Amino acid sequence: MREKIKEAAKKSKWGTVITVLLGLWLLAFAISYLLTGGTPSVVREDKIVFIPIYGFISSDGSSTMPFGGESTTSAQIVDYLQQAEKDDSIKGIIIEINSGGGTVVATKEIETAVKKAKEKKPVVAWIREAGASGAYWIASSANKIVADPMSVTGSIGVTSSYLEFTGLMEKYGIGYEQLTAGKYKDTGSPFRELKEDEKKILQDKLNIIHENFINTVAENRGVSKEKVKGLATGMYSLGQEFYEAGLVDYLGGKEEAIKIAKELAGIKEAKLVKFEKKTSILDVLSRLSADAFYYMGRGIGAELQSKAEVSKPVEIIA
Repeated sequence: MREKIKEAAKKSKWGTVITVLLGLWLLAFAISYLLTGGTPSVVREDKIVFIPIYGFISSDGSSTMPFGGESTTSAQIVDYLQQAEKDDSIKGIIIEINSGGGTVVATKEIETAVKKAKEKKPVVAWIREAGASGAYWIASSANKIVADPMSVTGSIGVTSSYLEFTGLMEKYGIGYEQLTAGKYKDTGSPFRELKEDEKKILQDKLNIIHENFINTVAENRGVSKEKVKGLATGMYSLGQEFYEAGLVDYLGGKEEAIKIAKELAGIKEAKLVKFEKKTSILDVLSRLSADAFYYMGRGIGAELQSKAEVSKPVEIIA
């Protein structure tokens, strides 16, 4: 009987302890609920995300640089911006730019995504060594621009070019005949000279894009069209010069960009993260292997001709 009494007392003691602990937990939960306006507090670290734009900007990752070179796809950057826009823990976005520009359509796709993202959270463009042409077009759409004083900045202009082999063909007695349906179908062919009316047509199209470039920068930066037009010679400027012209907001580097992003986001501390595609050695080797077999299969001469044919009409670069 005595043993049963002891056992009951022991169970009663543990029951009391559990009841007290449960009561304290419920009390803490209730206090948290009231202090947070009805939402239990969740410890979550605020973040600032870096989104890199390096090298040539295109829609498919192709590059006009010799031997390839670093490039950025608009689809990837748009995806990163959308991820950052939806992630509540990300309080600010820094677009890390080291690019001389790219194709017009890819540039505009990224610009549109930047404008959409900054409706929900601040976007800072940080120009490192270069933020020229299409890359500056993108930067101008951010809330603020930070640039190194000696960076290559601006170059508000449009270019279009193609190779012409007529002199070489004449030297070796090679003729060119091509049947087309449409007066201007073979405009830009490297195997014949451009006619004057063709040059005018292409130049008119470049002028339209250039005008659009100027208008977009003026609107994004909140300055007059005339001011931008005076700088839109196509010649690059230094970050210092664009700062003095009011087309860059701050001079500095990474720390300045982080500081501005925090201020715009209204936070004091943040974890720094970066969105970037990871490339393994297998990716590089497989690309080299595929290219090697491709050239072996088609032949160098055939490949050169194929590249020339694909280049017409020529790609317009901003």
